[in-house]
Amino acid sequence: MDITTKHDVEHLVDTFYGRVLADDSLAPFFKNLDFQVHMPKMVHFWSFVLLDEPGYTTNVTDKHMHMPLTPAHFERWVSLFHETVDALFSGEKAEMAKQRASLIAWTIQNKTGVK
Repeated sequence: MDITTKHDVEHLVDTFYGRVLADDSLAPFFKNLDFQVHMPKMVHFWSFVLLDEPGYTTNVTDKHMHMPLTPAHFERWVSLFHETVDALFSGEKAEMAKQRASLIAWTIQNKTGVK
């Protein structure tokens, strides 16, 4: 089944962040987040990316500028995202989600100067 609805996006985001919070290398970056506030923003972002939902205007890169990220963090984030998508979905939007996640990680890594 492919990603076709906002409910699908919610399921993807919830599952992915559950995996992130269980990951020793990524969890520290999220420990101080208010997930009541953060999760709807992530669902909106991915609905914008995958379902063309209008209205998302936040600059994703700015949120990461202060974080002490390494290339390994980006690799792990992408790997977990791809694993999550593959475990839950298949199809054109699922493939698009993985491509976009890789591009987003690459973009943020380059804009933040992480080498």
